[in-house]
Amino acid sequence: MSFASPLFLWYFLPAVLAAVLVAPRAGRNAVIAVASLVFYASGAGGTTLLLLACVVVNYLAGLRLEPVEWGFERSRRRWLLIGTVSFDLAVLAVWKYAGFATEQLAVLSSWFGGDFPVLELALPIGISFYTFHHVSYVVDIYRGERPALRNPVSFVTYIAMFPQLVAGPIVRYREIADQLPQQRTHRLDDIAAGFPRFAWGLTKKVVVADTLAPMVDTCFATPGEEMTFAIAWLGAIGYTVQLYFDFSGYSDMAIGLGRMLGFRLPENFARPYSSVTVTEFWRRWHMSLSRWFRDYVYIPLGGNRRGRARTYRNLAIIFVLTGFWHGAAWTYLVWGLFHGLLLVVERSCGWTHAPADLRARLARRALTMLLVVVGWVFFRAPDLGSAFVMLGHMLVPDFSGLTDIVAASVTHQRVVFLLLALVVVFLPASSGTGPFLESVRTREAHALRLGVLTLGLGYSGLLVATGSFSPFLYYQF
Repeated sequence: MSFASPLFLWYFLPAVLAAVLVAPRAGRNAVIAVASLVFYASGAGGTTLLLLACVVVNYLAGLRLEPVEWGFERSRRRWLLIGTVSFDLAVLAVWKYAGFATEQLAVLSSWFGGDFPVLELALPIGISFYTFHHVSYVVDIYRGERPALRNPVSFVTYIAMFPQLVAGPIVRYREIADQLPQQRTHRLDDIAAGFPRFAWGLTKKVVVADTLAPMVDTCFATPGEEMTFAIAWLGAIGYTVQLYFDFSGYSDMAIGLGRMLGFRLPENFARPYSSVTVTEFWRRWHMSLSRWFRDYVYIPLGGNRRGRARTYRNLAIIFVLTGFWHGAAWTYLVWGLFHGLLLVVERSCGWTHAPADLRARLARRALTMLLVVVGWVFFRAPDLGSAFVMLGHMLVPDFSGLTDIVAASVTHQRVVFLLLALVVVFLPASSGTGPFLESVRTREAHALRLGVLTLGLGYSGLLVATGSFSPFLYYQF
C-alpha cells in the first residue's frame, strides 16, 4: 500500500485519522499500532509474522536489559545484548543476503563442475529499517540512555508506525522515547501542521520523480552496444534528480504523516546536492542512516579518536556496510566502497571543509556533484558490467545522439520537469531553496511553497486517480 496510491489516500489515511480523532487519549497508540500492522500486512502478507517475532524478542530483551530494574550483572546484560543484536542481524542476513551468498557459491561451484543450490527467499518489506529500529532500541536501553517500554502497545507503535516502517526515516529510540508515553491532546493542530508536509512530499514524488521514471528506466535499459554519450548522461542526471525527489518526497510524506499522528520524526534530507564536499553530502543525504551508523558502529569502533589508520579503516567498514545495507548486489558494494574511498581521500588531504574562496567553492561543489552522479550509476545499474559500460560512454563524447526508443521517452513534459528540478536543486544554499525543498523556516518560503502546493497537490491527485504512479524506490531496500 503505497502512500501515493488511491487505496491509501482515499480510504486508509482518512479512516486512521478519523479513528485517532475519536479515540480516547489512552487509546491513541493502540489505534496507530493496529493501523500500522494492517498497513504492513497488506503488502507483506505472511512475512508479517517475522516482524511480530522480532517485536516479541526485542520487547522481552529490552525489559531485561535495564540494570536497575532487574539487577542483572553487567556481563550477563552484555551477553543478552549481544544475543539480541545477533538475532536481529541474523534475521536480516538470512532474509536479505542468503540468496546472494548462495548465488556466489553456486558460481564458484560451477567452476568445479558442482551444482550448489541457490536459496530463494522473498525479501520482507522494510526489514532493513525495522531491524535497525530494534537494534537502536536494545542498545539505547543497555547504555542507559532511555528506559525500556513497559507497555507493549507503545513498543509496537515505535517499531511498526506505518509512516516510517517501510522506508524510514530510521528513528533511533532515543529520538522518540519521550514521545511514546505522552497522551497527545492537540490532534487537529497536529493534522493541520503535518498535512502540508505530506502534500509537499506527494507532489515531489508523483509530479517530478514519477514523471522522470520512464525516461530514466529506458536509458538504463539501453543495451551496451546501443549506449551513447547522450543516453548515458541523460540517464545518470535523470536518475540523480529522480532518486532525490522520490526518496526525499517519501521522507516528507513520512514526517508529515508522523506529525498528523502526533509524532515529530527526524529530518532525513537537507539539500544534499548543495554540498561542497562528499563529507558534507553524507551529512545532508539520508541523514537518519548516517546518524545510525555513526552512533552504533562508527563510534564504537573508535571513530576518529585512534589515529588516521584506524579512522580510515572505520570509514571503509561503515561504507561497505552502507552499500550492502541497501541491497545484496555487487553494485551496492562498489557504490559504498566508492564513497568510502572519497571520504578517506578528503580526510587525508584536508578537504573536508568548504574553501573560503568563492571560485574554489563553486569548483569543489561541481566536482562533488560529478562524483555523486558517477556513484549513482553504480547504485542504479542492474549489474557492474552495465555500470562500467555507461560510465565508459560518459567519459568519451560522441555524436550518436539518442536511439529511437530513448528519444520516444524524452517528452516535452519530462524535459521541462527535469530542467526545472535541476534549477531548483542546484541553486546556491543562500537562495532560500533549502526551506523550499525541505522544512519551512521563513514566511516567504512558506508562501511560495503554498502556491506550488495549490497547483501540485491537485495535479498529484489527478495523477494518482488515473494510476500514474510507481512504488517508492526505497521500498526495495
